[in-house]
Amino acid sequence: MDFGFLGIQFGWGLQMANMSYIYSLLGAKPDKIPILWLAAPFTGLFIQPIIGYMSDRTWCRLGRRRPFFLIGAVFGTLAIILMPHSTALWMAVILLWMMDLSVNISMEPFRALVADKVSDEQRNIGFAMQGFFVGLGAILGYTMPWILQNIFGVAPPTGHEIGIPRITKLSFLIGAGAYFIAVMWTIISTKEYPPENMAAFKKMKEKTKGLGRAFGEIFNSIRNMPKTMKELAWVQFFTWMGLFCMFMYFTVAIAKDVLYLPPETASNYKTILQENQEFGGLIFAVYPAVCFIFSLLLPRIAKKLTRKYTHMLFLSVGAAGLVSLILFYNFSQGPVAPIVKFLLILPMIAIGLAWASILAMPYAILAGSLPEDKIGLYMGVFNFFITLPQIVISLGFGWVMLHFLKDDPLKGVVCGGVFMAIGALLMMRVHPVQAATSEAKLIEEEPGDETWDSA
Repeated sequence: MDFGFLGIQFGWGLQMANMSYIYSLLGAKPDKIPILWLAAPFTGLFIQPIIGYMSDRTWCRLGRRRPFFLIGAVFGTLAIILMPHSTALWMAVILLWMMDLSVNISMEPFRALVADKVSDEQRNIGFAMQGFFVGLGAILGYTMPWILQNIFGVAPPTGHEIGIPRITKLSFLIGAGAYFIAVMWTIISTKEYPPENMAAFKKMKEKTKGLGRAFGEIFNSIRNMPKTMKELAWVQFFTWMGLFCMFMYFTVAIAKDVLYLPPETASNYKTILQENQEFGGLIFAVYPAVCFIFSLLLPRIAKKLTRKYTHMLFLSVGAAGLVSLILFYNFSQGPVAPIVKFLLILPMIAIGLAWASILAMPYAILAGSLPEDKIGLYMGVFNFFITLPQIVISLGFGWVMLHFLKDDPLKGVVCGGVFMAIGALLMMRVHPVQAATSEAKLIEEEPGDETWDSA
């Protein structure tokens, strides 16, 4: 059921680790990068609630959520293949919009699918398994250029290579294949169940059809959000401000602020910049690797500490990891010893612990407070508080970078840690609601099976 997330995150991982690099190769300056990332949050802001609303009202031969998986996979795969062949900045921006639109169409119904098919008791492991596959997919996405060069012997770019390196193009091609295959696996292997009362479902669908009614219900649902959702919204807002700063600037910061880089006029500048970029992607892959492993333990910790305090704890750990990166700033003054370079793993371990919680705990807390007939819609609305902070960062953080942070990517990452710490503090205001009923345990299981085995 969750396996498709591996492919989706493979594509996201390639984007996160390489888009700022691709933009810089096509001529973008650091203070312009935030606005160029606007595609991801802007498409998510509008697409996920609409897709959630539509999937709540869909039933066909493929089911309720799976038709949207398929549409997103087809167009997302095409965008990933074309992305590294961009020859101008505007072309890369358009393809990023297409890619993010497609990924959002695939991604939103996945979270609703888990809420559809598992009971409240199974939600910790159901959403944690999404984190497991997200972690694995991100590892592959972040490290693919390094894997191709160091394991499969693909030649690195030279000073004579023009445009986006061949190794980056090959990485995106592999990622596109992984995206399509993984999502298709979920489509083929996962069974969805029709509404219990099909006549009532068709009547509701007929009564609420039309774009005007759709937007009306979305806005009405926003006005009447459950109390727990409103409280979690602020946590998500600051958490994702922090994450977006990290996503935009981490690999660029490692390549230019932490690792040794010769002057731009040097003949080996481009080669070393690519090597630094690959090493930044390798270090960046530590956090999803930690997430990949830690997601298996997270449900047990949440059972001991509760979901609320588990999330608060690990957000605090992640914030400390991002802020600590400022200690590595002076390493850029000269070549760095390999053993010192790998100390960067420590902050990334902290981020990995936080990331596992971010992917699971808010959704496990949220799902219990939602009406069953609006799970898809509210999961999409909840995405507002992931996308809105990214839009704020995209539109405003470039000005902060230019006027206060001196266009220094590493300081941008550290600011992300401050935002995440605020999110951790806001968890104190969240009051989780236990689901009133645990009807229709739709995951097939033998009587007496434990949650871990059945999930």
